[in-house]
Amino acid sequence: IKHWDEFSDVADHCTVCHKCVTPCPVKIDFGDVSMNMRNLLRKMGQKKFNPGTAASMFFLNATNPQTINLARTAMMGVGYKAQRLGNEVLKKFAKKQTQHPPATVGKPPVQEQVIHFINKKMPGNLPKKTARALLDIEDNEIVPIIRNPKTTTAETEAVFYFPGCGSERLFSQVGLATQAMLWHVGVQTVLPPGYLCCGYPQRGNGQFDKAEKMVSDNRVLFHRVANTLNYLDIKTVVVSCGTCYDQLAGYEFDKIFPGCRIIDIHEYLLEKGVKLEGVTGTRYMYHDPCHTPIKTMDPTKLVNDLMGGNQGGGKIEKNDRCCGESGTLAVTRPDVSTQIRFRKEEEMRKGADKLRTDDFNGDVKILTSCPSCLQGLSRYNEDASVTADYIVVEMAKHLLGENWMPEYVSRANAGGIERVLV
Repeated sequence: IKHWDEFSDVADHCTVCHKCVTPCPVKIDFGDVSMNMRNLLRKMGQKKFNPGTAASMFFLNATNPQTINLARTAMMGVGYKAQRLGNEVLKKFAKKQTQHPPATVGKPPVQEQVIHFINKKMPGNLPKKTARALLDIEDNEIVPIIRNPKTTTAETEAVFYFPGCGSERLFSQVGLATQAMLWHVGVQTVLPPGYLCCGYPQRGNGQFDKAEKMVSDNRVLFHRVANTLNYLDIKTVVVSCGTCYDQLAGYEFDKIFPGCRIIDIHEYLLEKGVKLEGVTGTRYMYHDPCHTPIKTMDPTKLVNDLMGGNQGGGKIEKNDRCCGESGTLAVTRPDVSTQIRFRKEEEMRKGADKLRTDDFNGDVKILTSCPSCLQGLSRYNEDASVTADYIVVEMAKHLLGENWMPEYVSRANAGGIERVLV
């Protein structure tokens, strides 16, 4: 039993960031090793039950709209609020723990684990509904095609947007901002039918058979979509999540939509010449996710090109270190996350102080391009006096106005969505 406990503890500690492979002299990717360890533990019946993992995977595995909306209400509407309340009540103990995080040698006692779980606040003020619910496109038997009926035709460029769980179920403002910006540049946006997960979270948690089935089912479905919409000649698959990008890279999309490529929304917008200019009152730094979706150029250069630099604060600089969220790690092993966050908070304070050296008293924001990182970075709002947001959401605010979300939803629902039976 001791052997399996130690084996499990080693597997649980990995964030699957894959950064260990770069300095490794024999090029062993311990992220892949950890996922295989978790899969082996599951197959041998030695994987321990973790309520955080179970809740997260239930939410990600669900495909029924009613189930997803109920789970979202329970987790975000009740769970997040309870966690934030717990942080307020136990703030004294939480502060003590985050200032001097204990080493993780085995799982800590339950009372200590509770403090680890609440020591950094979950994000608040999340959208009340998923992106699909707001647009009434939850039916898994229809393919939504979203376009401006006044400026597009059947011959207009079309892209296939795979939003993923984080941009659609959790931070639905990310998925909506992506759609709004695609509407803004004048293309047709094809969405998958119904709620889909790419399969990476399942693989990361050692559920290899489940992940393989999801990938196979998704690929079959996408072939049906491609056959149904062959008149659109889709050449681009857009993503807004690096984890989805890494998983979808194995889908062989070039065989589904012949000759197509996969690209992050931010790279796509830069291709289209979309940039911000003259942003004042806010200065930025950038957190590049462990699973970065930006593949064709340096991510920091991309952010500077899109955001127009810091407008008086110098160029937008990269803020190093993992945010500590790492998908489901923060809820399954919050004690490990506490240690990761200790160093990230130092980096964020350092970066924010640098942006304020000339007595700048405006907002300092940290931008990212990963839904999980957005949640992780939001936890530092109070401690580092920095607000976290997505690049594409920040762009939508400045280019489309502060009310971009309700305005986009209203326009799309007023004749901007074609529903094709698949």
